[in-house]
Amino acid sequence: MISNLTLSPLPITKTPLREVLSPRYVPNPTPVEVPRTLPKEAVTSHLTWPAETELLGLVFEVTPRAADYLYAQYTIGLHAWFLDQVRQSDPELSAYLHDVQTEKPFTLSGLEGKLVSCGKDFQLQPGETYRWYVTALSKPVVQFLQQWVKQLPETIALRKAPLEIKSCKISIAPTTYRQLFASQEMNFSTLQLSFMTPTSFRRKKHHFPLPVPANVFHSYLRRWNDFSGMNIDRDLFLKWVEESVLIHRHELQSAKVAAGKKGMVTGFTGLVEFGLSRQSGEVPEFERLFYTLGQFAPYCGTGHKTTFGLGQTRLGWSVEEAIPIPSIQGMLAERIGELTELFIGQRKRKGGDRAREIAETWATILARRELGESLQAISSDLQMPYQTVKTYAKLARRALKV
Repeated sequence: MISNLTLSPLPITKTPLREVLSPRYVPNPTPVEVPRTLPKEAVTSHLTWPAETELLGLVFEVTPRAADYLYAQYTIGLHAWFLDQVRQSDPELSAYLHDVQTEKPFTLSGLEGKLVSCGKDFQLQPGETYRWYVTALSKPVVQFLQQWVKQLPETIALRKAPLEIKSCKISIAPTTYRQLFASQEMNFSTLQLSFMTPTSFRRKKHHFPLPVPANVFHSYLRRWNDFSGMNIDRDLFLKWVEESVLIHRHELQSAKVAAGKKGMVTGFTGLVEFGLSRQSGEVPEFERLFYTLGQFAPYCGTGHKTTFGLGQTRLGWSVEEAIPIPSIQGMLAERIGELTELFIGQRKRKGGDRAREIAETWATILARRELGESLQAISSDLQMPYQTVKTYAKLARRALKV
């Protein structure tokens, strides 16, 4: 079973977003205080770790230079900036991170701090400190971070909103996969997880916004098998999860958000307490793995699009609320979802991944154009030729008129 291991909601509207977000529709903006997601004692100022480290979490404290504005899908910019930093330092690792079709060996959060929804943008507060989390799930990424933090750039170059890097600290302790597994005690306690940002799974080509144990632990197992070097039999473990893992309590709410390069995600935020049945001890290796994957969750995140800020996960039953989703993100997600279904409904051949992919692309481009974003900016974010984006925008507008 285990090889190479020695045990020890907003309403849908047909009104274009530009009109919905005009001054007469937008109330006076109020700041949203985003809570700190880690206890102070979990953050240290030491930026050294053992050479064998495979898992690590960092937090950057950044400040804006002025009351700049961030566009709704600014996490795409954070993702692109980080990958460009890798490219400049390690082209081979950069190519791997761009091209790998399986799990990504890192996660990125959005910005945590006071954000003001102001029309079609977020307004950053001068003098306010924002936090940005980066985690690494493999030794090559950890090694990149080790060199990178020694010569960090002064700013994170986001479109029209540069952020000055004030500090970088360890947020999740450095360790290895074997150390993580060996450190778990068989104490038969429950496992509490807090899902701080919208979390969702892909199931039968659709979003599945519920923390069903098999989905949650399959999410962790995929990353574990990809990067740990300790392969777990997926089918046997998931069968054990189905029979042994229980949900003792939960406090959840659903959310829609525009995430990644295109499309929208229906997810959940909140708290879940998992436990084990009396029969779980019949396979002690899996019982230990259950607790190990729980400790692994803050490093790897939960569900999909974890490199664009989704699925940020913390240990414990957090007294803090989930990170609020600014209204503009929810409205953009609703609009993309509405347009996607409209475009799919107009296609003669509605089935298949290709039809949905085209519909999501058209919907994303049109919704962002309604927010006033330039085709050039959208082209850059989607990494698509400008002329292609321009053509898709025309086709989408034409389809909308129909």
